[in-house]
Order: sequence, then C-alpha cells, then structure tokens
Amino acid sequence: MGRMYGNGKGMSSSALPYRRSAPAWAKTTPEEVKDMINKLARKGMPPSAIGVLLRDQHAIPGVTAITGSKILRILKGSGLAPEIPEDLYSLIKKAVSMRKHLERFRRDRDAKFRLILIESRIHRLARYYKTTRQVPPTFKYESATASTMVA
Repeated sequence: MGRMYGNGKGMSSSALPYRRSAPAWAKTTPEEVKDMINKLARKGMPPSAIGVLLRDQHAIPGVTAITGSKILRILKGSGLAPEIPEDLYSLIKKAVSMRKHLERFRRDRDAKFRLILIESRIHRLARYYKTTRQVPPTFKYESATASTMVA
C-alpha cells in the first residue's frame, strides 16, 4: 500500500524470524529482561528505544521471544506505560518543534504546509486511539497546549 505523505510503496526491509521461541544463545531469563525494561522505563525511555537498547547493548534478540509478551504490555503490567501512545507523542513533538521554527521564520511556506500535514496525522491518530480507548475520550490536540504535553 502506498504512503499517505510520501512516494514510497514498499514494506520495511526487516523481517522477524519464523521461529517464535528464544534462540539457544540468548542466556537471559525473562525476569532479568523484565527488570531491565522497567529500569529503563523509569529513566524515561520510550518502548521503542528500550527495544533498540536491549538489542544493541544487551544482545537480547526479541523481548517477545524471551518473555512471551511485548515491551508495552510489560510496562502496562508494572504501571510504567506512557499515558499517550508513542507514535502520537512523537508527532506532537514534531509539530511543537515545527511551530517553534515557524515563530522565528514566518515566511517558511513549506514548513507551514508540512505542519498542516503533521497536524492532520495527529487528528487522525487521536481519533483512532479514542475509538480503541488508548487515550481518554476527552483528549483533544490543541497547538496552544501541545508544548505542555511534550515537556
């Protein structure tokens, strides 16, 4: 399927292994992995960054294969999950930085157009997350209060 705001049509080049069990060379126990995830979440890392750090520094190939549950589910179980989903958070962060840029450079028309695209994506994602009850039904993105959500 094609992208909404881009030329690409393909899937990502990465693929998970067919076997869902943990590889024999991975010697960490599920409890150790869960402790590492909770420790990193307390430092303020988002779930995707936790997965990248575990893969690159601790040689944990996949959290799901070892623990049997995903990083976000582990965080929800321990009460450390972020209040708004990570993709929505990053879009809001991008929109806030773009508004800050537009305050300095008011004539940047391309940035203004891209901000409109980003904010339409934010509204679409917020509508989806309201229907799946991942954000409260009273959640509303407003550019004036967005910087407090990100900070």
